[in-house]
Amino acid sequence: MRESGGRLSVCATPIGNLGDVTLRVLDALREADLIAAEDTRITRRLLARHAIETPLEPYHAHNLERRTPVLVERIAGGAHIALVSDAGTPGVSDPGAHLVDACLAAGVEVDVLPGASAIITALVASGLPTHAFYFGGFLPRKAGERRSRLEALRHLDATLVFYESPRRTAGTLEAIAEVLPGRDAAMARELTKLHEEVVRGPVAEIAAALADRELKGEVVLLVGPPPRGERAVVDSDAVRARLQDLLDGGQSRSAAVKQVAAELGVPRNDVYRIALGAQDRGEDPPTSV
Repeated sequence: MRESGGRLSVCATPIGNLGDVTLRVLDALREADLIAAEDTRITRRLLARHAIETPLEPYHAHNLERRTPVLVERIAGGAHIALVSDAGTPGVSDPGAHLVDACLAAGVEVDVLPGASAIITALVASGLPTHAFYFGGFLPRKAGERRSRLEALRHLDATLVFYESPRRTAGTLEAIAEVLPGRDAAMARELTKLHEEVVRGPVAEIAAALADRELKGEVVLLVGPPPRGERAVVDSDAVRARLQDLLDGGQSRSAAVKQVAAELGVPRNDVYRIALGAQDRGEDPPTSV
């Protein structure tokens, strides 16, 4: 029986193979009063597979401004709405994030049901280091902006993960090879589907191999971390000093860490690590951080 009070169930759906859906997600889709779907045609195939007859409503980038307040109002009034994207977990590089944010701002319950993820599947299949990874969504289309984004990530000690359209994959790999030469990389597409493919090797070689191919399906690009000699040296004193400035100015702990990471080009985990190290020594900033 459904709980009293409304809620939004954020439901991760398969990224390809319809068998990759959890029992919790199927239960939520059956019990919901309404399913808000990025593409109702795709979602109908999943519902038909499992004989689910819950009403569907489109919720996508072109109608979210109009539909979000309506859906939030329905949830606040006691409705149970399930949110699904085309594939994977809503809220990651798709319009579902808008509805999640609106529900949290309105103080209504948001329940996230995990499941298939193209990011994690591609990362593990790539064979690249998994000690840390950075997900950058889609790189900018304009060459200058794309280059600037990649330059900003040059020294990050993490595997870089990006989504890309099949038409732009070869060009993006060429750009990566130019800005981040010599890196190991991987291209994963059609994950969990019949024609799944993972290409691994030096990024320039992958770019050349795919230059004349017409790719189809969803693509994930992955680039390994830099050689140790190329990794930036983190100025711990600068990190601690900037953290203290922000905290003294009234910033919250999480906001201060996020801002310092962005300003100084330091991974957020390193900012936390430096702060915790200072706390062990009894210094001031980490008592707030």
